[in-house]
Amino acid sequence: MLTTHVSLWDKYDYLDEKFKKVFAFLRGNDLSALEEGTIEIEGKDIYASVQRYTTGTPDVCRFESHERYFDVQVVVSGEEAFGYAPREGLTVTVPYQSDNDVAFYAEPEKSGVVTLRPGDFIIVAPEDAHAPRRMTSAGPCEVHKIVVKVRV
Repeated sequence: MLTTHVSLWDKYDYLDEKFKKVFAFLRGNDLSALEEGTIEIEGKDIYASVQRYTTGTPDVCRFESHERYFDVQVVVSGEEAFGYAPREGLTVTVPYQSDNDVAFYAEPEKSGVVTLRPGDFIIVAPEDAHAPRRMTSAGPCEVHKIVVKVRV
């Protein structure tokens, strides 16, 4: 799934070579066998973060956004509720931190949610605020996920 605003149609090319490299990496590896940690795909321009965690509540799993990277998030096992809202107009709670490429936001009055299950992926652009790692109505769940960072 990819979701964004029509005003960004011309800003990003989701068929660009860098995204092809992301999907070649994802198709070319046994994702369930990847060790936790960082895997360089193309230096700091494209890299994967292999994560394992327990999903949590919205007060812990806050909305965030990035300036320098897209996220391509792929669930290997488990499931999570993935929040989404355009970042424009959101209330900043933690200003942008360039060393971590992240800013955090208050819970939006209006937002969407997608349940990601094994094999599902989502792409979020820098203009997208997102709230990963949230538990579904089924409660906390162990999740194994690959987050590929793609420099803008």
